[in-house]
Amino acid sequence: MKENLIKHIEDIKDDILSISDYIFDNPEEGYKEYKAHEILTRYLIKNGFKVEKIKGLETAFKGVYENKSDGPSIGLLCEYDALEDIGHACGHHMQGPAIVAAAVALKETIKDYAFKIVVYGTPAEETNGGKIDMLEKGCFGDIDVALMFHASQTTSVDIKTMTLSNFIVKFNGKSAHAAIQPEDGRSALDGLILAFNGVEFLREHVKEDTRIHYNVIYGGGPNNVIPSDAEGSFCFRSYNRKYLDKVIERFKNIIHGASLMTGTTYEIVEEKPFNNKIPVYKLNELLISNAKMVNAPRIRPPREKTGSTDFGNVTYMIPGSCIRVAFVPENVANHSRGFLNAGKSEDAHKAIIYAAKILAASSFDLVKDKGMLEDIKKEFKINKSKEN
Repeated sequence: MKENLIKHIEDIKDDILSISDYIFDNPEEGYKEYKAHEILTRYLIKNGFKVEKIKGLETAFKGVYENKSDGPSIGLLCEYDALEDIGHACGHHMQGPAIVAAAVALKETIKDYAFKIVVYGTPAEETNGGKIDMLEKGCFGDIDVALMFHASQTTSVDIKTMTLSNFIVKFNGKSAHAAIQPEDGRSALDGLILAFNGVEFLREHVKEDTRIHYNVIYGGGPNNVIPSDAEGSFCFRSYNRKYLDKVIERFKNIIHGASLMTGTTYEIVEEKPFNNKIPVYKLNELLISNAKMVNAPRIRPPREKTGSTDFGNVTYMIPGSCIRVAFVPENVANHSRGFLNAGKSEDAHKAIIYAAKILAASSFDLVKDKGMLEDIKKEFKINKSKEN
């Protein structure tokens, strides 16, 4: 059966790679991915999937095919947003084509088992956290497992990802002439600088996996005028959401203290938080076993050190994993010119096809062996309980 899946993916390879090249040549930023949305959904509809938009999110979609009834529901998720100014330097143009290839191969090949394939198109991963918006609209509740693909330096999976919280802090004070009436002024910039200092001291007293970053957005204007407004950005990461929330409470106390010390007021604006991935080792092992089966390049052990993604929020609800497939040298970083330059290379095209085969084969394993899926769900439940 896996040989049949692989053969079907090889048969449609030219169509799949042309879709990838088209998305690469037409980079679109978050929630503006109209061309990518159109070409991916058109291909799914052409191949017998029922496709619907997600209300309120014009470039998100769901494509469904069900064979018989009461079978497992396999979710295949893809991103297709580009980065500002540098285009598809993260390889998101490769995800959608690999996902639709796997989905169509499953539909056309697997006839004797009950199953449902749900393809979710997930926009704005790089900017708005589109999957979080989709969760709020009720998406992903109809799948038993969520699988993804990401282009990478090696072929591997993640044990976990980092939870992420971003904040914009605006201090408001009172402007005055710095030489003539300094006593009348209350410096918003002083408030921001004190906040930076407080956060710097906080860094000494957090767990080792915690990351804290900050920068100035607006510093207040001329140096001879006490600034009435100043604005900064703050970023917090950890591998555990519950712990990070405790750190954030301490951060908010720092902001309040800086405001008291400077006689200013403040506003804290929180962006959508990204949760850490709940690890499911059995699911990771399944993806890697099929990566070995198709002879994917540079297979490496699971990554211990990772960044943040809105996919983590999905994996807080259901078991999920992302297969990373090598297409650039190991010293080439994500979001770099090297990633961009390799976007339409032979290695990029090979990675798309490898990923489609891995995801199709892994989905078939889950459809065929209901006990495997139940074991994955049990492990997910146990590992999620350890987060609380």
